[in-house]
Amino acid sequence: MMREHGGTDAGGLPRWDFSTNGNACGPCPVALEAVRRADAAHYPDPHYTTLRGALAVFHQVDVRRIVLGASGSELISRITACAFRAGARQFWRPALAYGDYALAAQAWRLKQADCPEQADLVWLCEPSSPLGATEIQWVQVADGSRIVVVDRAYEPLRLSGESSLSRTELDGVWQLWSPNKAMGLTGVRGAYAIAPVHGAMLVHEMEDMAASWPLGAHGVAMLQAWVGVEAQQWLIWSRHRLSLWKQQQIGLLDQLGWECLPSVTNYFCASAPAPVDGETLREHGVKLRDTRSLGLPGYWRLSVQSPDAQGALRAALLRRKERVT
Repeated sequence: MMREHGGTDAGGLPRWDFSTNGNACGPCPVALEAVRRADAAHYPDPHYTTLRGALAVFHQVDVRRIVLGASGSELISRITACAFRAGARQFWRPALAYGDYALAAQAWRLKQADCPEQADLVWLCEPSSPLGATEIQWVQVADGSRIVVVDRAYEPLRLSGESSLSRTELDGVWQLWSPNKAMGLTGVRGAYAIAPVHGAMLVHEMEDMAASWPLGAHGVAMLQAWVGVEAQQWLIWSRHRLSLWKQQQIGLLDQLGWECLPSVTNYFCASAPAPVDGETLREHGVKLRDTRSLGLPGYWRLSVQSPDAQGALRAALLRRKERVT
């Protein structure tokens, strides 16, 4: 397996980037200002006392349940390593899922189980990626006999509906949060996990395996801003704008003959009426995300972008169509 991501690559930063799911209304002004003011000349508190407390209050959980990480992907790797150390030998993930779950399992030689009940480590994601679905394949696996993780990276960018999991169910699993997407600051790395109520043993393992200062000053600043009132108010405003842009973007693709799958998020999957050459689109400054690495060949995942970006997408697709005809 190879790591595949959207956004900046060897070709540089795309002018019109539909391939990543960062909030297109961003960066969040208050979060960006906090990052700019961050004291990069000094180490942050190695115990992150203030940040942990703020995250615990925000989520209304015991501060001892907060585990900080360099990024969502880093926490995926660390959770997998800790699961292996705890005896896990099989993992399960949805058929359509972020590739890093399997890559981390591969690094520790965990085998793919046929169903969640057979696995020692279970990955769930809601809203899901790449589909942006609101319902996960929930099974009664959070009984303490296995490690269950719900990736909630896109929960802040949910544009409709609500989580299918109750507070009681969430208290029985690991929750993974990476707010840089919601803040429109994907270049600032920083994430955290919320451990289950009875997950103290694995919390200690996670802390023991962490490097010193997993978060730099900029990651700390972003996460502290994220839980603030101003950032949350901005996020509410941005979701409203993204909802309007999403309707326009789906309408545009419908006119061009694309099939758009339903989603509740600021991204969705769509299939084109004819083959699309991603490299040709890139030449016109437009980048889409091929969903083969996410388990869905034949589709593209598009994040919701501004009307200007949508205009560039339309022009690039029409140029491609004219070239074909």
